[in-house]
Amino acid sequence: MTNAQWFLLVGGLLLAMGLTSSILKRLPVTSAIIYLAVGMLVGPTVLHLFHFNPLKQSALLEVLTEAAALISLYAAGVKMPVPVSLPRWRTPILLAFVSMAVTVGLVAAFGHYALGLPLGAAVLLGAIVAPTDPVLATDVQIRHPRDRDRLRFTLTCEAGMNDGSAFPFVMLGLGLLGLHELGQFGARWILVDVVWATLAGIALGVVAGAGLAQVGHRLRNHRTEHGLMDDFLGLGLIAVVYGISLVISAWGFLAVFFAAVALRQTERRLAGASPDEPERLQANGNAVGEAGYAGHMTAASVSEGSLVFKEHLERLSEVVLILLIGGTLFVDSWSWRAVSLAFFLFAVARPASVFIGLAGTRAPWNARALAGWFGVRGIGSLYYLMYAIQHGLPEKLALELIHMTLIVVTLSILCHGISVKPLMDRFWSGR
Repeated sequence: MTNAQWFLLVGGLLLAMGLTSSILKRLPVTSAIIYLAVGMLVGPTVLHLFHFNPLKQSALLEVLTEAAALISLYAAGVKMPVPVSLPRWRTPILLAFVSMAVTVGLVAAFGHYALGLPLGAAVLLGAIVAPTDPVLATDVQIRHPRDRDRLRFTLTCEAGMNDGSAFPFVMLGLGLLGLHELGQFGARWILVDVVWATLAGIALGVVAGAGLAQVGHRLRNHRTEHGLMDDFLGLGLIAVVYGISLVISAWGFLAVFFAAVALRQTERRLAGASPDEPERLQANGNAVGEAGYAGHMTAASVSEGSLVFKEHLERLSEVVLILLIGGTLFVDSWSWRAVSLAFFLFAVARPASVFIGLAGTRAPWNARALAGWFGVRGIGSLYYLMYAIQHGLPEKLALELIHMTLIVVTLSILCHGISVKPLMDRFWSGR
């Protein structure tokens, strides 16, 4: 496919989606399924107008998925409800860390014993497909900062954290393959990759986000003529926090998510917003409409001012990356190994990990069941896979993991995209 054809394809798809947005909202499927269908139509599956090779283009795909994930994590973070409290965050924390570890373990066992992968490759595969995705899960995400739906909050908050909490297991898998230093008896992995990188990432994000909120508040209140470019500030915060994370060996995905959370929380506190304001705006517990949200926006803030722009970037990255996924698949890509892995992940590993992680909590059973099903896989999994390839994954093993990961992501887009609207509507109607 030439550059001209590629621009025509993407531009035509964007025009079609923009002109028919009201119709598409009424369809029982997500927009991601439409992008995937177009990609498969023009890709090797049907017309073979282009073929994207993720192994040869792994460096490019790593950058694209990395940027998409960072923007989505920022958007998720600034939509977190105010104020942060341990009782409210307990469920997503358990899902992001306990359920994450259980999922990696279950998938690793399946990969090693059922698929015959080496232990290191099986652990790496588990880490790649375990995190849920903040990019493709828009239909089960918080829609705006005053959306009070607890299931949406849980899934959004989990996705914001587990893109970072999966990283230690990626490094463990690489270490078992001889591509990363684990230290004697795994001491370096535990101290650096688990403890330091996690705590440093969270601390860095909180300090940076709160610091930017303080600076923005002072400039707006003490120099009324001083305007701020919120979009630039949001992008700058993402880049600076992620860059520092790379320098100090902290998990940048966690840092960016918590920077966005701290930014919004600090801005709301400085603005003097009442902690129960969201409850007053939404007494029935369901999501208010976008018009209602816009009508209740208070003083200007970096978090709210930059959110719309970040969501537009998120949608654009979704279009491009899913088109590329569709352009990687051949008819014979659907092997029993890849399909069986997806079935095990969706039907066994994810539900089991959710029920184990939430054991002893007061989470309703129907909410646990939906959380167990809606573990959408997507851009984050592709990033971890490209990261591993760029860190020396052998070509034969890389091809096998590419094959299985792409099928998992594709089936996730299809299965979760078809079921999300009817299941979520049934959940809300029964409340």
